[in-house]
Order: sequence, then structure tokens, then C-alpha cells
Amino acid sequence: MDEELRSVTERLRAESGGPEAYERLVATGDQDELAAVLTEPGQPLWARELAAFRLGLAGDRRAFESLVLLLNHRDPPRCASAAYALARLGDPRTARAAAALATNELRVAYALHPVRLLVELRAPESVPALITTLRRRLRPHDPYRRVALACVEGLGALGDARAAPVLNEALAHPVLAEAAVRALARIPKRR
Repeated sequence: MDEELRSVTERLRAESGGPEAYERLVATGDQDELAAVLTEPGQPLWARELAAFRLGLAGDRRAFESLVLLLNHRDPPRCASAAYALARLGDPRTARAAAALATNELRVAYALHPVRLLVELRAPESVPALITTLRRRLRPHDPYRRVALACVEGLGALGDARAAPVLNEALAHPVLAEAAVRALARIPKRR
């Protein structure tokens, strides 16, 4: 069993209390049954997450909307599982959705997993979204240093020269300086 799937199923087993419905969702191979959980009224959040996660891993695009909602959830383990499933879903809308979530200033407290997903996707939207998000985090007294650090590290991993100016700005922030030096070292020098 995939390690992330094992982790998600254990967490959701505890959340569900282990009812018969949980066991059925874990065991089923019927993607239509899983997709129905996403649209049936009255389904608990744990069931929707489990169904969306399993569909995402299977590459079933019916999970996309549910996974994007979970990517922006206030509960970090839900965000992490959604990001993992979205990275494997293969839906072309994923990068655009992750970029929108990462750059939404009203939801910046939940931007960590969308930022990390953008790095993993390496999509055309990734670098511009990370630059925008990081630039906003460089304001004095910004409380979202984990998001800023994820942007710095992600821009280094992506190695795109467009990130050099904002990474140079990040050098002035003690919490980000060391990561910014490493990130800048990964960007190819222009000749």
C-alpha cells in the first residue's frame, strides 16, 4: 500500500470511528461508488476526503473539485493529502487552481500546500505564482514565514532565472536569508 494512502486511511479511520461505511469505501474498487460519495448530500467530510483521495490516485478527474476544496482546508493533514492526490491526478486544471490558492491573500494562512504542489507540478504557472506569493511575504512583520520559506525553497528547486530578483530581496530577511542563498545558487547564471 502507498505510504500516503496508508497514512490517510489511518487518520480517516480514527476520524470516522471505523464504521461499516468507512470499511466499504476503503475496500471498494468501484470508482462510480467513490464518485457518488462526492455528490450525495449528507456525506461526512472524512468520507468525501477518502473518496476524493482514492479517485485522485486512480486518475479519475471527478475528484478534482473536491480535492481543490480540500487543498484549501484549514486542517493541514487534509491539505497535504489533497496536494498528494492532485499531483497524481493528471488534471490540466490543477496548476491553475493551485496558483489561485497560493496567491489568494485572503487565504494565505492555508497557502503552504498549494505552494508545495506548484513546485512538484513544475507547471508554467508555478514560478509566477511563487514569485507573487513570496513578494507579498517580504513585507515587514508578515506572520506567514513558513509560506515564504516554502516559496524560497521552491523557487530554488525550480531554478528559473525570473526568481532571482525576489530571491535577492529575500536575502534581507534573516529567517529567509540562508534558504535564499541556496536558492540563488541553483539558478543558472546568465551569460
